[in-house]
Amino acid sequence: MENITIKINGMDVSAPAGSTILEAARLAQVEIPTLCFLKDTNEIAACRLCTVEINGGRLAASCVYPINPGLEVKTNTPSLREYRKKTLQLILSNHDRSCLSCVRSGSCELQTLCKEMGVDADDYFDGDKTPSVLDESAAHMVRDNSKCILCRRCTAVCEKVQGIGVIGPNDRGFATFIGSAFDMGLGETSCVSCGQCIAVCPTGALYEKSSIDEVTAAIADPAKHVIVQTAPSVRAALGEEFDYPIGTNVEGKMAAALRRLGFDKIFDTNFSADLTIMEEAHEFIERVQHGGVLPMITSCSPGWVKYCEHYFPDMTENLSSCKSPQQMFGAIAKSYYAEKMGIKPEDIVSVSIMPCTAKKFEIGRDDQDANGVADVDYSLTTRELARMIKQAGIRFNNLPDEEFDAPLGIYSGAGVIFGATGGVMEAALRTAVETLTGEELKKLDFTDVRGTEGIKEATYHVGDMDVKVAVASGLGNARDLLNKVKSGEADYHFIEIMGCPGGCVNGGGQPQQPGYVRNTTDIRTLRAKVLYDTDAAAPIRKSHENPAIKELYATYLGEPGSEKAHHLLHTSYVKRSINNN
Repeated sequence: MENITIKINGMDVSAPAGSTILEAARLAQVEIPTLCFLKDTNEIAACRLCTVEINGGRLAASCVYPINPGLEVKTNTPSLREYRKKTLQLILSNHDRSCLSCVRSGSCELQTLCKEMGVDADDYFDGDKTPSVLDESAAHMVRDNSKCILCRRCTAVCEKVQGIGVIGPNDRGFATFIGSAFDMGLGETSCVSCGQCIAVCPTGALYEKSSIDEVTAAIADPAKHVIVQTAPSVRAALGEEFDYPIGTNVEGKMAAALRRLGFDKIFDTNFSADLTIMEEAHEFIERVQHGGVLPMITSCSPGWVKYCEHYFPDMTENLSSCKSPQQMFGAIAKSYYAEKMGIKPEDIVSVSIMPCTAKKFEIGRDDQDANGVADVDYSLTTRELARMIKQAGIRFNNLPDEEFDAPLGIYSGAGVIFGATGGVMEAALRTAVETLTGEELKKLDFTDVRGTEGIKEATYHVGDMDVKVAVASGLGNARDLLNKVKSGEADYHFIEIMGCPGGCVNGGGQPQQPGYVRNTTDIRTLRAKVLYDTDAAAPIRKSHENPAIKELYATYLGEPGSEKAHHLLHTSYVKRSINNN
């Protein structure tokens, strides 16, 4: 592509034709402030903070203004600094400035820009303000429009990326607010609880419903045995909350921190990811060999499952009946583990640490209480765990590396890659291929299904048949893929779908990164690399070779797909309409 040279702050800068001023400035290591901009998602120049001077003083929004030959740009003149300061003051004039108690204090993009621009706490225009009315109707999150700056990032990701569009701007002028149609609460809509809106919100207007108080109360109760499981991708992102670089594996420090928080046992969802593969691979083989419904679609992502129930209810029969790893873990903890430890299931408090806000919805679904009690009692996000660690005064960065407890903390490399898009498919193939052929795989890496592309396809020759597979992440991509299946344009045997783009590593409960990081850094790939590196270094890389899983089947479940396994580890689905929750 042809390059164009322009001047930015007196320097010659060369950028590809079609680039915006914002993109060209970043090539020159000049960061122009933004609040609303998200590359390829929200390019609407709403906040006006990215305004620059061009060709002698004209103003232009750098996030949407294309470069052209002869363009001269100034990004940091006194008048621009004053303009941006006034813009921030106007935003603050209609903002709930309870920063000390805000969940985003310290990571709020508005707060950061005010500090950088020298806007003081009382430096704003007085007048009417949007009242603080909380929407707490959804199982997973809270909306506080008194902290909303109308950047529209949330509405863009909901509509353009996830293909759902249950939120948008209502009313006009000063009365404008972000909400659902007909003033419905979010919990009354077909929201799937993915939390991608929370992930991109620059302020504290959107945040997950916290269960920290309930979990700390359970830990303090001597009558309760409180256990915790941590999802694969939590170890790949938790460190960001403690200033580690994106893509740092903090598994050992995480286990150490959880012990110091007072949990009785520290376990790993990777264990039940391996268990999921045993059941899912068996189910897939059964469907292939006995004329079951194909393509079979994975059921590990609760956001995707709820999306399927709402938007593709006729395809719920295609969903694997397997519970998610979170729920399988809880079911085993309150049956097999409870019996081994001599503890009543009702005295066990099962806590999960997840990258996913949809897990908060999932724990309350029907048919998730295999032993007469809820499989999982509380689901915390990665962010909530970080808050607990900070509140407890634990010096995370100085902790020694510690290990998970046995037996529910033992896992294979196949279990850990569940957190990346394509990981469930790859893990399932490792077990399914060896089960079908009776031969040991010479190469365990199914690289065709790796990577952050929205849709991936591959065909593998297994025994005497070609197995056609597809992987999708992000619900907009899932919609496109399933429409092709329904129209007959595409034909597969096995499909993996993750609700969040890039998979769980990019879940709605992961540490929030500011817009400029999201726009310039491949966060998904960096976090996923942690999981693939862990898999590559693992002594055991196949779920069916996990010794703890083998013992579980030998002494308790019998075999994959057994009556006992089906009772504990499988579930059912609901055909929902688009207009109900």
